[in-house]
Amino acid sequence: MNKKKRCKVKEILRESKERLGVRVMGWVRTRRDSKGGFSFLEINDGSCLNNLQVIADHSIDSFESVSRKLYTGSCVCVDGNLVKSPGKGQSVELHALSIEVFGSADPEQYPLQKKNHSFEFLREIAHLRPRTNTFGAVMRVRNRLAYAIHQFFQDRGFIYLHTPIITTSDCEGAGEMFQVTTLNPGSPPMIDEQVDYGKDFFGERTSLTVSGQLEGEVYALALSEIYTFGPTFRAENSNTSRHLSEFWMVEPEMAFYDLEDDMDLAEDFIRYLFKDILEHCSADLVFFNDRIDKTILERHRRVIENQFERILYSEAIHILEKSKKKFTYSVEWGANLQSEHERYLSEEVFKKPVIIYNYPEEIKPFYMKANEDGATVRAMDVLLPKLGEIIGGSQREDDYDTLMNRMKSKGLDIENYHWYL
Repeated sequence: MNKKKRCKVKEILRESKERLGVRVMGWVRTRRDSKGGFSFLEINDGSCLNNLQVIADHSIDSFESVSRKLYTGSCVCVDGNLVKSPGKGQSVELHALSIEVFGSADPEQYPLQKKNHSFEFLREIAHLRPRTNTFGAVMRVRNRLAYAIHQFFQDRGFIYLHTPIITTSDCEGAGEMFQVTTLNPGSPPMIDEQVDYGKDFFGERTSLTVSGQLEGEVYALALSEIYTFGPTFRAENSNTSRHLSEFWMVEPEMAFYDLEDDMDLAEDFIRYLFKDILEHCSADLVFFNDRIDKTILERHRRVIENQFERILYSEAIHILEKSKKKFTYSVEWGANLQSEHERYLSEEVFKKPVIIYNYPEEIKPFYMKANEDGATVRAMDVLLPKLGEIIGGSQREDDYDTLMNRMKSKGLDIENYHWYL
């Protein structure tokens, strides 16, 4: 028995050819009935932003009973013929020969209708929001970004690693980690008035990873260039756009690279991703530009077309101190730049991406290479207009004694990092 192959809406609209015997499966976005006894259905299957128009009439078997189930949100299978569309907005339309309703949606209860819904409302129906244009577009762009990330590094000979999710080391040294334990939180085993993690599942205190960097560095010292791409967890109790409890992070580690090489790779990486998304997700970007933020396409092109500005941390502080803009957070050498500072530099001063490098040693982790001035390290951050910091990186410290001293000064338990040293 030959099973008819399903055609995706994206492929149909891209080819825009008349064809016989086409099968489409998806969800009804809208239905409009005419006085002539036929219905116009807009079908979307998630493969692209646009819908496929389906014409259904009484030539379909059991049309009356089927039509009583064809409402917004209903899941359907449509067999028919693709013909040139006389209407505006689509090149072809599907004239239905048969329609099977897999699941009907009650129009009195189905919450998604043909109107704009707030993100607050959609958060209350998280199981249905992937069917909206906004969330569908976000997922398609995210999917393409993940593909492009792998493509970028694979084309350059990097090796992809999976680093541990459960770990005993705090790469960032900040202690903001989610603990993993099987001990009873109400009555954990104690020793010397402290929790005895020797009785825990792994025999010691463990947490969800904040970074796969340290493990990545170990492999880079054997494989030259590697990258990780996976989930990361931060127990940062801060409700800002700069902090997430869970996110996916890309971490390349390269042997024989200095800070300039790091900055070159970061700039190439960002520009590559922006070009790829513009090429493969143009309809979704146009949708974002029209409905979410009318500066998206312009900012997108600015990233692609401009060389990134590179300035020293000290220069950035000097520019901020000289500016007449009133900041919520004070500006001083030795302090972390806040989002308002980063956005001012990238949006108002340079109006393009900015790379700030050579940060004060005191505000950076132990593993960053010290500069000869003794006050700064070879670290860099990439700032994008509207976003702020999107990449942080550094040349790694390769002097054993310096590493030991830095780790001690940061209050780290050397025993937990013996494998790294």
